[in-house]
Amino acid sequence: MKRISASFLPPIALDLSGELPIYRQLYEWFRGAITSGQLRPGQRVPSTRSLAAELKVSRIPVSSAYEQLRAEGYLETFVGAGTCVVRSIPTDALQPAFGKMRGAAGRVSKSKTPRLVSHRVDLIRVPAQTWSNKLVPFRMNLPALEHFPTGVWSKLVNRHSRRPTRQSMAYGDAMGYMPLREAIAEYLGAVRAVRCKPSQILVTTGSQQGLQLSAQVLLDAGGRVWIEEPGYPGARQALIMAGAQLVPVPVDNEGLNVARGIRGGGGARAIYITPSHQYPLGVTMSATRRIMLLNWAARSGAWIIEDDYDSEYRLGGRPVPSLQGLDTGERVIYIGTFSKVMFPALRLGYMVVPEDLVDAFCIARDATDQFSATLYQAVMTDFIREGHFARHIRRMRMLYMARRTALVEAIQDQMSDLLEVIGAEAGMHLVALLPRGVSDVAVAKKAAAIGISAMPLSSCYLKSPARGGLILGYGGTDSRQINAGIRTLKTLI
Repeated sequence: MKRISASFLPPIALDLSGELPIYRQLYEWFRGAITSGQLRPGQRVPSTRSLAAELKVSRIPVSSAYEQLRAEGYLETFVGAGTCVVRSIPTDALQPAFGKMRGAAGRVSKSKTPRLVSHRVDLIRVPAQTWSNKLVPFRMNLPALEHFPTGVWSKLVNRHSRRPTRQSMAYGDAMGYMPLREAIAEYLGAVRAVRCKPSQILVTTGSQQGLQLSAQVLLDAGGRVWIEEPGYPGARQALIMAGAQLVPVPVDNEGLNVARGIRGGGGARAIYITPSHQYPLGVTMSATRRIMLLNWAARSGAWIIEDDYDSEYRLGGRPVPSLQGLDTGERVIYIGTFSKVMFPALRLGYMVVPEDLVDAFCIARDATDQFSATLYQAVMTDFIREGHFARHIRRMRMLYMARRTALVEAIQDQMSDLLEVIGAEAGMHLVALLPRGVSDVAVAKKAAAIGISAMPLSSCYLKSPARGGLILGYGGTDSRQINAGIRTLKTLI
């Protein structure tokens, strides 16, 4: 069939300051133009790259809109000919997808109740943020930034930036800077009992990117994935965006209840887990359950995504060895980050990938954003090699132990009748359960209004919990702020 040139595309008007996302504006414009006949069957449309350049927008929303249009049967791709309007319009073409339009070539209507037909974004259903993400007392995942050795770090940055080599300024390896990968492999082997070679290390921009890459590589749309209940909301979002079907598995004082998962989650393609310091409850997965999970994964062919996000700060004793170190079947993808140990703006993390998956993860990493900044990878390498990293961890472990003790004592002294502390043996946060019937969301909103961050425990559940609670970070909160903050929380509750 003859395909018409893309040069006859009617003008597209986007509202870049509007509430409707760009990809949805593009989707609605193309859908309306096709159903109204402005774009004819067989007509070739611009490539995502050229359309993004013409509209002066990112290529990502253009690709998302095209992907949705192809999925619904409005566009089709031909080898050597690009993307074209389909020869026949889908039977539901006249049914509005996101609300009424003013016209195919006009601006998109800002319907107050837009309805997504099948896009994954509609499935995330992220709870409204009711807690503060500012640098205030009890902010989650915030290290003690005032104690970071900025002098040492600045000298290392100057060392590498004063006379950069051509190699350091050029494109880098998608897997990461090899000297840093070697340093990470040595560190993980010595401290976390991870078994790996430098060739298995993939440097990321943080643990969240590691989750996204794992979901992209390991999962097909509709694949079942076990997640902890309660669990890390960021992992839920990454998995849903990959089209996964989430299977919540309860957590108790031994960690993920593997037996419950096997009974109710058969056919799972992957398991996301935080075994060393469960997020958010703080429990450590028992050895029995670790072995049970590894054996089940080996038998069923499932992958285990181990998120070891702040294991360096186990405060009640020596760090617990990684789950990956027990794995003899190479079913574990190990994810770590420097954000909690160093500072969040560094944006450096890492993964340990089974050898037979290295090529697939390398391709996915390259397709995402090619590679992490070489300068900071080189600086981080020296920070580790010269011993600064180990010294910093030791100092921070002692500091966080003191802050944890101060927080627990403040709660016991001032609010023992209102808050029940759990998960205080590791990491940089603890959970304090509220009395039954008290809304953790309401408390979080009131706290945020007066400059305190108290993340509601219910935000980590897929289903409403029987009892609410507050997740209180103490890493970036000193003893004076801790005592004042607890006094304020008492008045709120």
